[in-house]
Amino acid sequence: MADQPSQLRILLADEQSLFREAVRVVLESEADLVVVAEARDGLQAVAEAERTTPDIALLDVNLPNCNGVRATTLIKERVPDCRVLVLAGEEDQRTLISALEAGANGYLTKESPLGELISATRGETLIPSRMLGILLATLIRRRREQGEALRRMSKLTRREKEVLGLLSAGSDNDAIAQKLVISPETARTHIQNVLAKLGVHSRLEAAAFVVQNGLQDELIGAAT
Repeated sequence: MADQPSQLRILLADEQSLFREAVRVVLESEADLVVVAEARDGLQAVAEAERTTPDIALLDVNLPNCNGVRATTLIKERVPDCRVLVLAGEEDQRTLISALEAGANGYLTKESPLGELISATRGETLIPSRMLGILLATLIRRRREQGEALRRMSKLTRREKEVLGLLSAGSDNDAIAQKLVISPETARTHIQNVLAKLGVHSRLEAAAFVVQNGLQDELIGAAT
């Protein structure tokens, strides 16, 4: 029978075929839902998403070969209109935040009622209510931390930002000196100034400061 125009087309990805079959039966018992593709690992899920362009992808977070969070990123890049719902074995705040940052539209555990899964498939952006408070607190804390990081970054001169960008890319003193056409002694002085202004104690801490606060773009701009 041909798909009805109003049906939502679903990609279902989970390593366990029994779980996929059970969820497929539940979803297709609804007149407006149809599973158009299945995948047993992350790479296959991305390929099937490109092939079938589903309306929604249901991805297990622990997919082999490319986990659900990474697969979410790739699917959102290659099939932007596809909504992604990540399914986890248990509630985990770190996984939730990683999934949302990757572009997921919802997050459910496999212990959730089937009604929640069906509602999420139909378009609700769904996050377990018990996790919302911690999620909001985490996002607020991250925003404050990034604001503080930008405040510290504003103390750096343009040259010091260039040095920090090279530090975060793993360059040593000689490489920084060669890249910026300065002496190794001058490079060392710039590095010491960068560490002092950022309030960190080592080159490794400085590189971590950049990555953890998502400041790579700020440094790319300084180097252009």
